[in-house]
Amino acid sequence: MPYFDDVKKKRTTRADHMRQDAWKEDEGAGYRKGTFGAKGRNSKPDMYRKDERGGYHSANSKGGKRDFDKKNDRGGRDFKKSAPRPQTEQRPLKTVVAPKPAVEEELIDNILTGRNPIREALKSGRDIEKLMVAKGDLSGTAREIVAMAHEAHVPVQMVERIRLDEIAKNHQGMIAFASAYQYADVDDMLQVAAEKGEDPFLIILDGVTDPHNLGAVIRTAAAVGAHGVIVPERRAVGLTPAAVKASAGGVEHIKVARVVNLTNEIKRLQEKGVWFYGADAEGEDYRKVNFSGPCALIIGSEGDGISRLVREQCDHIVSIPMKNPAMESLNASVAAGILMYAAAAARD
Repeated sequence: MPYFDDVKKKRTTRADHMRQDAWKEDEGAGYRKGTFGAKGRNSKPDMYRKDERGGYHSANSKGGKRDFDKKNDRGGRDFKKSAPRPQTEQRPLKTVVAPKPAVEEELIDNILTGRNPIREALKSGRDIEKLMVAKGDLSGTAREIVAMAHEAHVPVQMVERIRLDEIAKNHQGMIAFASAYQYADVDDMLQVAAEKGEDPFLIILDGVTDPHNLGAVIRTAAAVGAHGVIVPERRAVGLTPAAVKASAGGVEHIKVARVVNLTNEIKRLQEKGVWFYGADAEGEDYRKVNFSGPCALIIGSEGDGISRLVREQCDHIVSIPMKNPAMESLNASVAAGILMYAAAAARD
């Protein structure tokens, strides 16, 4: 319904009311809304001004050259186009390829995938370093293979299936890592010493997990004339391809045995007259110790050293003095080499 002005009795429309409402400037307070009529209706800000033709123009335009109410040929308001954004030189995007999870060198070679090959390897008595099985329910054949591995004293490790996918395809939920070289028996080492007419000279590694350290110890032990190297079955590295490679052919000239329980094996050898010398930072200076007679050197890991139970079974605890107090320990293979040559010198 149209509105009428009370004074001029002029017919006014809603658009006229909207145009007459304005924002009035207030001193120091910016703008406030004006009112119209008794109801005080609020209106839009006075962003435009009226020209002589009755049209409204943008307050920001100079001279009112562009008619705001005039529609363009597309039916829309004729606004002033903004200046184009300056074009910047776009640098080519670099494609970053996420690296695949690293797989250790020793895990690439000598792997057995599939249930039948693993089962046949266990039946034939082949030396297996460990068996990795995907987590989840085990079917009949998988349960049988795991039982065979436990019976053969093969460490079984339950892992996520994605871990097996990173190593090999079509693994059927399990992967076995075969030894790169055949293990010997501890009694075979004693037999070799007896055939040579020498006192047994053995090297025992307790908790050494680095295959390069094992390879270096095997090489040095073969060079000094030791009769064998003994490693535990669990929490230690075995004859992996990396260890055999690090031995630089030394594994061909000395026997390596793997035992289930290192403490029990020490007790058994002590009954045969073998003396055990454990390396520890708090031991006696090795230069003051007599290594003559049947002896076995025990070398622990670089960080933790020999375990408590093994240490309790040692007959002597020896140490390598450090001239520099800032250096707390030596690499396991370096410490083993020093003690091996000291023992070899006492046996001559």
